Amino acid sequence: MSVQRVLTGITTSGTPHLGNYAGAIRPAIAASRHPGVESFYFLADYHALIKTTDPLRVQRSTLEIAATWLAAGLDTGRVWFYRQSDIPEIPELTWLLTCVAGKGLLNRAHAYKAAVDKNTADGVDPDAGVNMGLYMYPVLMAADILMFKAHSVPVGRDQIQHIEMARDIAGSFNHLYGEHFVLPEAAIDASVATLPGLDGRKMSKSYDNTIPLFAPPAELKKLIFSIVTDSKAPGEPKDAEGSALFQLYQAFSTPEEARAMRTAFDEGIAWGEAKQALFERIEAAVAPMRERYQALVAEPAQIERHLHEGAAKARALATPFLAELRHAVGLRNLATAVQAVAAAPAKSAALPQFKQYREADGRFYFKLVDGDGRLLLQGAGFDSPREAGRCVAALKQGGAVALAGTELRLDDAVVATLADGVGEAELRAALAAFAD
Repeated sequence: MSVQRVLTGITTSGTPHLGNYAGAIRPAIAASRHPGVESFYFLADYHALIKTTDPLRVQRSTLEIAATWLAAGLDTGRVWFYRQSDIPEIPELTWLLTCVAGKGLLNRAHAYKAAVDKNTADGVDPDAGVNMGLYMYPVLMAADILMFKAHSVPVGRDQIQHIEMARDIAGSFNHLYGEHFVLPEAAIDASVATLPGLDGRKMSKSYDNTIPLFAPPAELKKLIFSIVTDSKAPGEPKDAEGSALFQLYQAFSTPEEARAMRTAFDEGIAWGEAKQALFERIEAAVAPMRERYQALVAEPAQIERHLHEGAAKARALATPFLAELRHAVGLRNLATAVQAVAAAPAKSAALPQFKQYREADGRFYFKLVDGDGRLLLQGAGFDSPREAGRCVAALKQGGAVALAGTELRLDDAVVATLADGVGEAELRAALAAFAD
């Protein structure tokens, strides 16, 4: 069974609320228990520096978020759970990627474009107030993902562009220096809950309508009883589908409990009674976690221990991989290089490589070269890097390849053309190297 690596970044700004738990934390922890999945969760404290210049807020948020995930049941023995700033390989990889990332690509990042558009509308310098942290955010995010060869990155729709940018940057690096990076996929789960807040809109710190996950019982009850409802009196049927109360209740109850509450809505349950039931349901779910959370926050050294262990586990992967990348770009031991030249050994049988890249026509290509860099196979143009990557993966895995003259077909579609002077036997021998 192939292993799927899934990576999730958690920005350390703000206090977790019920929406964070139901929409991200709970499903992520459940997914980490699936067989065949290697899960990476990191506290993105470098990213937090883009959003705030308050060091105490960064520190406090890091503590609260780490404690929240641990209290919610994250098994650090099963996953990689670490703090971004504890992995020095991340900023070094960021620089390597910066040297292949196109400025035009970063100019198109949504956050940067939004800042420029606002400044332009306000009649000020387009880059006023824009720091390089905001501008380089996509490259740092790419380093987070590519360092651990993540196959899948769960993100909201507003983050899909960053995953595509990570793929573009990885493809540029692979084209220049050989196949080193896995091209990640964005994972959008339409079933993930988006909980309403106190005013019925999406629960968000931006709207100031959140319910803190570990609010004390009295505060939790007060907040729940302040949720906006309509004016329907007790005994009047109420619409469960349009009710923030019902949606919150459903997110923290079993299917049987939710069906019973839906019936109560149909039968005209009083809003006060429904709010009391919601408070009791959420309190029952949160109370055990709150107790663990408070114990963890009271002993930050225990959280530090988990993070240090996680960093050691993560660096066991990152350190050798960065050494490979440093060698690839030419950051090498000079004594070793001199000895290698002096020895002048016969050329070793270097392995063939696939290289992926984007041309000026906007389409995505791949090519197969032998150990000496001679072209063996030229891929056709694809509309997306994902399509090109899937074709390369299929060829590496011994997909159903058929040759018609110089045209290579995969599943009856022409995907590439043999280079001049290359025969079928040479191509199949090169492809066989990936299956060994």
